[in-house]
Amino acid sequence: MTDIRFSGFGGQGIVRCALIAGKALNIYGGKYATMTQNFGPEARGGACSSQLVVSDDRVLYPYIQSPDILISMSQEAYDKYHVDLRAGATLIIDEDLVKLKEVPKGVKFFMVPSTRFAEELGNRIFANLVMMGFFTAVSGITTAEVMKKALPGLVPDRFLDKNFNAFDKGFDYGLAMLKDGNGKAPAKKKAAKKPAAKGGKGKKKK
Repeated sequence: MTDIRFSGFGGQGIVRCALIAGKALNIYGGKYATMTQNFGPEARGGACSSQLVVSDDRVLYPYIQSPDILISMSQEAYDKYHVDLRAGATLIIDEDLVKLKEVPKGVKFFMVPSTRFAEELGNRIFANLVMMGFFTAVSGITTAEVMKKALPGLVPDRFLDKNFNAFDKGFDYGLAMLKDGNGKAPAKKKAAKKPAAKGGKGKKKK
């Protein structure tokens, strides 16, 4: 059994993340999955979360207390929900929207610029799909093909291709990060510096 919590602020598509993952795993991934959701006092802009319980057998209790995986796409959501993480859990954050003073002890940590990538793709509204792709890659909970099968019907048809592109962007970034062996983006190689030219001419020998 795997307990997953998606968190962020209202308007980021946090509930949709759980709907997509639940549909993918339940219908196409051969798993059982149940979903619940939480909103703060403000429906849009306040901290919200959606929870997914995934199991090989029927799920008897749909609520989670200590998630195996926490995805946080806002500072307020991270501050509210990270205290529930247990040792050995996985934490995934949007690196531009969540700032950590330190990584919780015993937690596997990954970060991705999901909102920035979405803006590069044309609209920050696709940040949740970038995050879904990244989450799929680093968690290994299912394949990219299974997850993408769930998108039709849960995202507008006219934006389906853009959502696929956003998912692929996050998935590829996650694979590259795993290959690099840590939770941070692979470091870019710096161009080798040219030797500094020696200033002035040497004295002539008599």
